[in-house]
Amino acid sequence: MATVGLRGDRGPILLSLMLSSFLIAIDSTVLATAVPTIVADLGGFSQFPWLFSIYLLAQAASVPVYAKLCDTFGRRPIMVLGILLFLAGSIAAALAWSMPALIGFRAVQGLGAGAITPVSMTIAGDIYTLRERATAQAYLASVWAISSVAGPTLGGVFAQFLSWRGIFWINVPLCLLALFMLLRSYHERFERHRQRIDVTGAAVLTAALVLLVLGVLEGGQGWAWASWQSIGCFVVGAALLVVFAFVERRAADPVLAPWVLTSRVVVTTSMAALGVGAVLIGLTSFVPTYLESTAGAAPLLAGLAVAALSLGWPISGALAGRFYLRIGFRSTAMIGSVLAVAGATLLVAFAGTPSLVLTALACFVVGLGLGLVANPSLIAAQSSVDLRRRGVVSGTNMLARSIGSSVGVAVYGAIANAVIAAGGGAQHPSAVQAGSTAVFLGVAISAVFLVACTALIPHVPITDEDRA
Repeated sequence: MATVGLRGDRGPILLSLMLSSFLIAIDSTVLATAVPTIVADLGGFSQFPWLFSIYLLAQAASVPVYAKLCDTFGRRPIMVLGILLFLAGSIAAALAWSMPALIGFRAVQGLGAGAITPVSMTIAGDIYTLRERATAQAYLASVWAISSVAGPTLGGVFAQFLSWRGIFWINVPLCLLALFMLLRSYHERFERHRQRIDVTGAAVLTAALVLLVLGVLEGGQGWAWASWQSIGCFVVGAALLVVFAFVERRAADPVLAPWVLTSRVVVTTSMAALGVGAVLIGLTSFVPTYLESTAGAAPLLAGLAVAALSLGWPISGALAGRFYLRIGFRSTAMIGSVLAVAGATLLVAFAGTPSLVLTALACFVVGLGLGLVANPSLIAAQSSVDLRRRGVVSGTNMLARSIGSSVGVAVYGAIANAVIAAGGGAQHPSAVQAGSTAVFLGVAISAVFLVACTALIPHVPITDEDRA
C-alpha cells in the first residue's frame, strides 16, 4: 500500500514540492532581518518597502494566469517555469547594483512565486487520494513553520557575518535541487489540448489586480488613502475588472471561467481562504513588535512566539484528514475557525498583561485552527471539480489568501498607526500596547468572519472509496 511521506513512492515528488515551497516561505522572513544592511550598502532607504510590495504584487497578479496555464499545458512545465523564474530573479538580485535594480529583480522572484505556490498545491491534489491529501498538505505547511524560525536566523547570520547577497545566492542550489528532483520524479499523465490562450483576458485581469493590490499596499504608506494615487488605483482597477467580465464572456477558453464565480464551493472556500490570509498576516506582522516593545522580548524570542502559530498549523493539518473523512469538510473547517476565534480572543484578553508564553500559546491555538480550515477547504474545492479545472480552483484559493493578507496588513496598519499616534507615538510602550490590542481585536473580528465563511461551505460528498 502506498504511503504518504518522504519515504513513500511519491516521496521525491513531495520533497521537490516542499523545497519549492520553502523558497517562497523563507523569502520574506530571511530578507526582513537584512534590510538595514542592504540599505547601508545600496542606499535608497525610502524605497526599501518596495522590496516586499513588488514581490507580493507580482505574485498575486500572476497566480490566476499560471493557474489557468497549468490546466491547459500541464502542471510540470508551469512548475518548471516558476522555479526557473525564481532562480533567475535570485541570481540577478544577488548581483544587484542599486536599490531600484534589486526591486526590479524582486519582481521577477514574485513572478516565479506566483507559479510555484498554486501549482504545488495542485500537484499534491493530483497525486494523492482524498484520504492522503490532508497529510500531504500538512507536509507542505510544515515548510512554513521551519521558515518562520530559520528565515530570521539565516538572514541575521548573512547580514551580520557574511553578506546580504548570500540571502539570494542560497536560493541557487535549492532551486536546482528542486528542479532536478521534479524533472526526475514527476511524470504527469496530462492530455494537452490545442486551445487559444486568452491573452486579452489575462492582460486585463493582471492589470486590474496590479492596480488594486498596489492601492491596498501603498494606501496610507506610500501615499494617503484620499490621494489621487489611491483613488486612481481603485477606480481604474475596478473599471478593468468590469472590462474583464465582458472579455471573458466572449473568450473561447477564458482565463477565469464564469463557473468559478457561480460555484458555491469555490466561492465559499475562497472566502475562507481570504479570512485565513487576514488572520495570518495580523499575527505575523504585529506580534513581534508588540512583544519587543511591551515585554522587552529579544527579536529572536518574539519571532519564536509567532513560530508557535506555524507549529500548530501542520499539526492540525496532518490530523484534518481524519476529521473530514468522518464529519465532512464544512464541520472540520467550522471547528478550526472557532479555534481561531478562541486563540484571537485570548490574545485580546492577554494584551493588557504582556507575556511571551501566553502570547505564544494563543498563537499556537490560532495555528491549530487555521490548519483545520485551510487544508480541508482547499481540498473540498479541489474535490468538487475534475482534473482539468483543479489548477484554476487551487489558484483562486491562493489568490484569495493573498488578497486577504494584502488587505489585512493595510487595514491593521492603519488601525495601529492611528491608535499609536493618539497614544503619543511608537516611543511609548503603552501606545504600542494599545495599538497592538486594537490589531488583535481586528484579527478576532477577521476570525469571526472566517466562522461565517466556513458555515456557508456546502456539503461536498465523500464516497466510501475515499474513506477506504
